[in-house]
Amino acid sequence: MQANPYNTYKQTAVETASPERLVIMLYDGALKFLRIAREAVENKNIEEANRYICKAQDIINEFNVSLDMNTGEIAFNLRNIYDFWNRMLIEANIKKDPVLIEQVTEQVQDMRDAWVEAALKYKSGQPTTAAGGVNIEG
Repeated sequence: MQANPYNTYKQTAVETASPERLVIMLYDGALKFLRIAREAVENKNIEEANRYICKAQDIINEFNVSLDMNTGEIAFNLRNIYDFWNRMLIEANIKKDPVLIEQVTEQVQDMRDAWVEAALKYKSGQPTTAAGGVNIEG
């Protein structure tokens, strides 16, 4: 039985991505799940909303556990941000509040954009501290 070409492509993209690209891909996934969750809430699809909020939280939790807390203040600040996002999403899930989901989405988008900028600087050899709390060296 032949594998789905799209799934094979996705798997290859993940397996060959640089560490900084993987972080950006995870942010993209979280954003996708948050958008689906918000739409599900707006459409009163409670089960789907819960499923996709939880998927976004899984990614945020992965970011949280990957922090190297020995690197100092940046890691501590990122942990606080991730904890805040999780608390907001818990509340959004309980209340089925699309506004809270959108607030997290905007903040995740801002963080993703910062990672893109940091990755570009990292790739070009420019000094950057944006990745300070997360090991993107592999």
